[in-house]
Amino acid sequence: MRILLIEDDPDLGPEIARALRAEQCAVDLFNNGIDGGHAGATEAYAAAVIDLGLPDRDGVSVLREWRSAGRDLPVLILTAREA
Repeated sequence: MRILLIEDDPDLGPEIARALRAEQCAVDLFNNGIDGGHAGATEAYAAAVIDLGLPDRDGVSVLREWRSAGRDLPVLILTAREA
């Protein structure tokens, strides 16, 4: 299963990718909304895991663009709000 992971935290992103790979998933990790959004719009993925608070472009904008373009892959939203 090929998973798109868009997470900017330098510790959390690789850790999530490692855990998914341990479950036999192929993972493409991007650390910003522009590159990750482009990958999700142009590549075939079984699912995506997206952080909401991404640099350059937030996760909600990325997801809205995919949906308006007809991309219907399953998406798991991650976020860590301080307040």
